[in-house]
Amino acid sequence: MPFSRRQFLQASAAVSASALWTPRLFAAGEVLPGERPVRDPRVVVENPQLRVPLSFIIDDSTCLVNLAHFAIPQFAQVYPENYKQDWRKLPREIPDSFVRKFSEWCHERGIKGKYSIVPFPACVGRIDRELPGWTRAEQEASLQLVRDIIVPDWDIHPEMVTHTWIIDPKTGHPHPERTPKFMENFRWADGRSVDEIAEYMAYALKILKNVGLPCEGITTPGGFGNRVLPELSQATFQAVRDVHGAEIPHYFRHLFTDNTSVAPRVEYASGLNTEHPNCVVSIVGCTGDWFGGWDGLEPGQTGQFISMDGKDGRLPEVIQRGEPTILVCHWPGLYYNGEEVGFNIFKEVVARLHANYDNLLWMKNSEIARYWAARELTSSKREESSVTWQAPYACPQFTVRIKEIAVPRNQKISYHRGDQSQAFTPVERDRDLKPGTYWWEGADLVACFSLARGSSRLEWGR
Repeated sequence: MPFSRRQFLQASAAVSASALWTPRLFAAGEVLPGERPVRDPRVVVENPQLRVPLSFIIDDSTCLVNLAHFAIPQFAQVYPENYKQDWRKLPREIPDSFVRKFSEWCHERGIKGKYSIVPFPACVGRIDRELPGWTRAEQEASLQLVRDIIVPDWDIHPEMVTHTWIIDPKTGHPHPERTPKFMENFRWADGRSVDEIAEYMAYALKILKNVGLPCEGITTPGGFGNRVLPELSQATFQAVRDVHGAEIPHYFRHLFTDNTSVAPRVEYASGLNTEHPNCVVSIVGCTGDWFGGWDGLEPGQTGQFISMDGKDGRLPEVIQRGEPTILVCHWPGLYYNGEEVGFNIFKEVVARLHANYDNLLWMKNSEIARYWAARELTSSKREESSVTWQAPYACPQFTVRIKEIAVPRNQKISYHRGDQSQAFTPVERDRDLKPGTYWWEGADLVACFSLARGSSRLEWGR
């Protein structure tokens, strides 16, 4: 059901009376984690199937329109010294034939991620109404292609409304002022309230809903929201929950290429022991766009991502830390100036990853968000021969390590939810873990299963 901002803020501020749940307090102005459960230190939630999540974020994509071609002259109106290239030489369209070729190649290799659909790209036209320069049949065919071959493997995000000029949600027209204050990429969000930002996000989300595209998250264009991060986080929750009913809204705002952690951030958690738990997850990228950029000025290099032997580059750094390894690119750069320069770099990056690692798991952003929400917000209580879970969210591929169990290896391992139970099957090595299996690492029991929402337990030796 819709969850109003007032309810959200009340729930975020409330401290549960249950001894199982503890709040975390942070200074004013910070993005708040919210509630966190009590977790037994002898029970550790590992990565799904003991693998490193891998994902691919694609920004500036939409139907047919090459955003770079149309956006550069608009950016140049407010920052003429920064945008001097001849944008007319860029292709005006990124054809659906390329969308199909790219998505089919990715699907064959199990690649997943996030794919933006800018709803009103550079004010050319709304994808739920008209795209001047293309026929209605071409527009609908492009949308159907996204529904059929993008949606199964990729989350769909709006990247605000236009990625350029701010739209007045009441009129649907761009604001007449041509300054950084009224561009999505720059300063409009500064000083805005949660409600104002949420209203703007909802405008974008409704356009995608109108054309049958599901959304569990939002991508921010450029510097949108950088100076109002608490409001951005809460507005994402409010807008995505209200328009699309997503259980765990998420957003992509940050990427880091230094030693900063790129683990997802579970924010504003509340109501964890109620029927209506809430949180929002910040997905963090770990690379720059080293494929071809968004503006067609400089092609990328494979070696920045990963060396031929898989030992050097940004991706091995993050993989070795065990954090989700989320690559970031811009769609016009994959179709670099009408050539597949960025796509070919991506192909080689994938080939090197798959040749050098056998512990990777491609996931959508929403799947990573769900896993991290379950990882951080599920309570655990260990007893002599069982662990009891209290989970606000269900989670597939949930993988746990129960430390130092002194029982014979042939004992039964089982998972129980209400009157239902599941016996687990042993595997001989960690790479074979999947839901419904377990593996012994020394005296530690590592089990993988589909975590049920609510109360459940894992038993051994019974």
